[in-house]
Amino acid sequence: MLLGSAFLTQAQHSCCSKPGNQDVTAFASLGDDKAFVNAHLAPLPLDFTPTVGKMVNIKAADGKEAKVFEVKSGPGQGNVILMFHEWWGLNEYIQREAERLHNETGFTVLALDLYDGKVTANPDEAGKLMQATNNDRARAIIQAAIDYAGPNGKIQTIGWCFGGGWSLQAALMAGKKDMGCVMYYGMPETDVNKIKGIAGPVLGIFATQDKWITPETVSAFDKTMKDNGKEITVVNYNADHAFANPSNPKYNKEYAEDAHKKAVEFIKKNAAAPLHK
Repeated sequence: MLLGSAFLTQAQHSCCSKPGNQDVTAFASLGDDKAFVNAHLAPLPLDFTPTVGKMVNIKAADGKEAKVFEVKSGPGQGNVILMFHEWWGLNEYIQREAERLHNETGFTVLALDLYDGKVTANPDEAGKLMQATNNDRARAIIQAAIDYAGPNGKIQTIGWCFGGGWSLQAALMAGKKDMGCVMYYGMPETDVNKIKGIAGPVLGIFATQDKWITPETVSAFDKTMKDNGKEITVVNYNADHAFANPSNPKYNKEYAEDAHKKAVEFIKKNAAAPLHK
């Protein structure tokens, strides 16, 4: 979501995380927007028990504890994927996805909890949790995960909707450790100067029927990235927002599996590259 008044208006009415350092309260009114809330159907039940991953606490940059669902690789593995949940919170679907991605890549996956333990299946409550997300706290949690990866950790990020925007923000925060970012229908960065600081490639997965992250928004982001010499691949599916989430009744299995395959290939390719100097 980038330049021009039309784009900026769109950015102020997105379901996903805010651009740059703008206050999250700019999106508070969306909690009262019934059309917006009704577009996010409650997650379907899931009976999932982790087999590899576990919840751990790490010290965040603000001095408080942060909760992370960690699926850890063996000793000496320097590839770390930071995973960001949707507006429901760090639920069982995200935990299952973390284990799946670990099994397919062999990398450590850290699914970050930006809600500090709060999870819901109620759209109204999810909207309130999203709106209550504190920018400084979220960034403290992300910085803790970046530090946790170690000085030579190769960091990649992935997230959906609310988490899609934060996936890009985390890539920016990772600096030269950033090896790649996967963002599913999340809010792009609006600050061109920040875009110039993106170190790794970006894989943007979007839906042409999305009423919030529109094709025009995606096209603008793609153009600005390329105009500034940044590597980006945009994949558009003829689907609706949240099509890749199996917890959503709007889930499109064919498109979701294709997008997942592309994301795994993207992540593996990036991991083989050397750290940026």
